Amino acid sequence: MDRHALIVGVTGIQGRALADRLVRLGWLVTGLARRPTDIPSGVQPVAADLLDAQSLADAVRDVQPTHVFFTAWLRQATEAENIATNGAMLRNLLAALEDQHSVRHVALTTGLKHYLGPFEAYAKIKPDTPFREDQARLDYPNFYYEQEDILFDSARRNGFTWSVHRPHTVIGFAIGNAMNMGVTLAVYATICRVTGRPFVFPGSPEQYGAVTDVTDARILASQLEWAALTDSAANQALNIVNGDVFRWRRMWGLVAEMLGVAPADYPGHPTPLVEQMRDAGPLWDDIVRRFGLRPLPLETLASWWHTDADLGRTIETLTDMSRSRRLGFLEYQETPHSFRDLFNRLRTERIIPDKDSN
Repeated sequence: MDRHALIVGVTGIQGRALADRLVRLGWLVTGLARRPTDIPSGVQPVAADLLDAQSLADAVRDVQPTHVFFTAWLRQATEAENIATNGAMLRNLLAALEDQHSVRHVALTTGLKHYLGPFEAYAKIKPDTPFREDQARLDYPNFYYEQEDILFDSARRNGFTWSVHRPHTVIGFAIGNAMNMGVTLAVYATICRVTGRPFVFPGSPEQYGAVTDVTDARILASQLEWAALTDSAANQALNIVNGDVFRWRRMWGLVAEMLGVAPADYPGHPTPLVEQMRDAGPLWDDIVRRFGLRPLPLETLASWWHTDADLGRTIETLTDMSRSRRLGFLEYQETPHSFRDLFNRLRTERIIPDKDSN
C-alpha cells in the first residue's frame, strides 16, 4: 500500500483519534503500544516496549511503514529523567526503522510546554503570547527539545521529511491516558452530581478569567495527516488548536450543563482536584455499580494531577495558528462541541451515566 502508517502510542488520545481517521480514509495502519488492547477497528496491533531496543527492533522488523506518527510519552519524576526516557524511546524507534528504507515522513507530537517550559518551571516563566512557532527555545531542560533534535538528526541521515505538532490540552476519547482533562472533568462532574459535592472550578484566578484554547484530538489527527502529505508542510513545526478561544468562567457553566450538574460559584482561589478527590476511589466504585458502568478503576480514568497543572497555571496560554493557515491548513473546531462530543461518547461507552440518571 502507498500509505502505511505506524502510529506509536495508538491507545492514547492522540494516537486513537489518528488511527480512527486514517483507517476511515483507507490507509493501512499499524498501531504500536506496550499493551495494544482496545484499539480502533482496522488497526494491526504491534506490542513493543520502546525502551527495549532489541525487542522493539524485532517487533517492527516487518512493518515497513511509509509514515510514522510518534504520539507516545512516559511521565517521569524530573525533567532530566523525562529527557533520558522519552529521548531514548524516540531514538530506539528511529534506529529500529533505519534499515527498512521505507519511511518517507516522521511526525512528532509534543505540546505547549515547548513555550511554557516543563511542569517544574511553570512558575518561573512569563512567556509572550500568543505562542508562535518561531519563538526561541527556553533556557530550561525540556524533553521536547531533546526529541526534536533526535528527529532532525535522523531525518538528515536517512532522507525523510518531518513535522512537529504542538497541541494545547487535547480533548478526546481514551482510557488510561496520563493527561486527559476531558475525561477527568466528566468523572469529577459525575461524582459531584451523584454525591452532592460542589462542582467548583479547581484552578487559579488567572486561568478562570484569561483567554485560552484547547485542541480537539480530531483536528490534531487531521493536521497530522495533512502535514504528512503536503509538500509545503514538510520540515515544519506547527501549532495546532481548535481555532476559537474561550474563558473558563463561561466554559465551566457550559461543561456543567452538558454533564447535568450545577456549577458552583468560583471561590477565587485554587481547590486542587488531587485534594478534592483524595477519597473518591470508593465513591466511584459505588457509582459504577449503581449505574452499571464499565468496571474501570478511577485512576485509569481521571488524571487529577494533569488537570490541576493545566487549570492551575498563573500565566496566559494562547496559541497562534498563522503558520498552518498560511501553508493551507484551514480546519476549525468549536470547543464546546469538542466537550459535548466527548461526553456523549463517554455515555455511549458506559464510562459515565446519562446526565439525568438518578
